[in-house]
Amino acid sequence: MAMLTNDPKILGIAFLSGTIPSILWLWFWLKETRKKSEPVGILIFCFILGLVSVVFVLPIEKFIQKSFQSNELQIIGWATIEEMIKYLVVLILINKTRYLNKPIDWAIFMITAALGFAALENTLFLIEPISLGQTIVGLLTGQLRFLGSTLLHTVASGIIGISLGFSFYMDPLAKKLYLFMGLFAAILLHSAFNFFIMSNNGSEFLKVLAFLWVATIINLLLFEKLRRMSGQN
Repeated sequence: MAMLTNDPKILGIAFLSGTIPSILWLWFWLKETRKKSEPVGILIFCFILGLVSVVFVLPIEKFIQKSFQSNELQIIGWATIEEMIKYLVVLILINKTRYLNKPIDWAIFMITAALGFAALENTLFLIEPISLGQTIVGLLTGQLRFLGSTLLHTVASGIIGISLGFSFYMDPLAKKLYLFMGLFAAILLHSAFNFFIMSNNGSEFLKVLAFLWVATIINLLLFEKLRRMSGQN
């Protein structure tokens, strides 16, 4: 749990440090669409909703921590609630709207919400070391967890968005099946990441980070296929 502070300077540094990487990642993924398929305003709103959703996730995660003694069940519970909340944010925002008219839209909005979520999560993580005068240490602490968390949320939510994108033209039953598979894969990846980080005290982090980069490359290839399905050459 991050140390609470009311110092606006510390909060500002933590927020910028936690948000800028997410914004850069968002720029990268949007650049991959080749065309401006979504209004900037709705994407900003989606990013903010992903960011705000952290506030609702935290008390639920505390409840899970108190309810289960098993570390494994806690990790799975945390991963499940985070992936479900990010999906629900996007579902509430764009389902049955004119913004959801191409297969790639699901992936774009899921990744946007995930990066908003990661921005605030990393901000909260950085408050304590920055408040202790350890700004540089804070950015590098936790065996580069800062980078890993952002990448994890992007890949996990990207999996869900890509699964929904591939089922875009399918019947309702197939869409539900693809949604289930996407959520299952995202929760599995998220849980595995947290499990290895916590159980090995970060000693295996670089290996896990390398695996996340492989998953990112796979996501990029699938994202490219979705882009072509959406008629963006």
